[in-house]
Amino acid sequence: MAKKKHMKDKLHFNSATIHGGQSPEKAYGAVMPPIYQTSTYAQTTPGGHQGFEYSRTHNPTRKALEKSFASIEAGKYGFAFGSGLAAMDAILKLLKPGDEIISTDDLYGGSYRLFTKIFKDFGLGFHFVPMNNTEHISAAINDKTKLIWVETPTNPMMNIIDIKAIVELIRGKDILIAVDNTFASSYIQQPLTMGADIVMHSATKYLAGHSDVVLGALVVKELKLAERIGFIQNASGAICGPMDSYLTLRGIKTLHVRMQRHCENAAIIANFLNENSRIQKVYWPGFEFHPNHNVAKSQMKDFGGMLSFITKGADYESAIKIVERLKLFTLAESLGGVESLAGHPASMTHASIPKEQREKSGLVDALIRLSVGIEDVRDLIADLKQAIG
Repeated sequence: MAKKKHMKDKLHFNSATIHGGQSPEKAYGAVMPPIYQTSTYAQTTPGGHQGFEYSRTHNPTRKALEKSFASIEAGKYGFAFGSGLAAMDAILKLLKPGDEIISTDDLYGGSYRLFTKIFKDFGLGFHFVPMNNTEHISAAINDKTKLIWVETPTNPMMNIIDIKAIVELIRGKDILIAVDNTFASSYIQQPLTMGADIVMHSATKYLAGHSDVVLGALVVKELKLAERIGFIQNASGAICGPMDSYLTLRGIKTLHVRMQRHCENAAIIANFLNENSRIQKVYWPGFEFHPNHNVAKSQMKDFGGMLSFITKGADYESAIKIVERLKLFTLAESLGGVESLAGHPASMTHASIPKEQREKSGLVDALIRLSVGIEDVRDLIADLKQAIG
């Protein structure tokens, strides 16, 4: 048994998605963890339990998922939350009034809203800078800086932020680095291996992968940090249920094969759009002309399934007509599912960011974001052709 456990500690990624942190269920040998749909657990005497007292604190199905999170992110401690924003909320609760956070100026709208509309009122300070250049980060650091929040690739501008460069920048300083790894997924990059302290996912997206779960994840390596996050998770109670835990764990088992197809399809579509005379600009880190393409090549295994584009003349009306005419791509919020989705960030995912600030980062009203699914790419291109005209 010890030898088998040792083997599971050293799995390659594609095997870790299936076996990482997992073992057959003890009672009957079930290969998949049962769905422990229970709120509480019997005790033989006060404190006499089998490691589980109350499902806000621990649940066996959730625990199996948290072990999987840790495995695929090359971490030691995983935590599952009710949503990605609930996971972010827990990170921000590590801080105190007066502490300051540096983040990118083309941040996901929900993250921006949580920062500026919730936690700013509790005394946290926020600086939004173009993080694809570390000089801007360096200029924003001061004695109050306690967290650098990295999103790479960024949503939806597909900017690439150099994780290793930031780690070097703050070496020796009492500053945490947290990376939102939602767009890339663990298959493409593992920020903890580059020196980050915390990895966060909206596991709703690529990890679960089937548009049927809302769930968040955190992974860390350091015990003291894990203990603080575990306390916040239990005390604040923003946990996920056992059914969602099970569905996400099942989704992770095919993460590697899904991501391969997401990446393949996105590359073909990015090149198709780049050659289309009716498209003005395509944002995808796989292009050699992408500003941080070399950084993407060094820290990412592939270039992902997400891309954005602007129509000729940056015309808002033509962009809206395109998303309305799409048939196979579904106009919807979210991303990372097996089906292809299209979105209009200015009016959907990033509507909470003021227009002036959006446009400074390049997020104009004519921008369309695509989450490229795993369908036959020929059908996806045919759909784009008829929609673009």
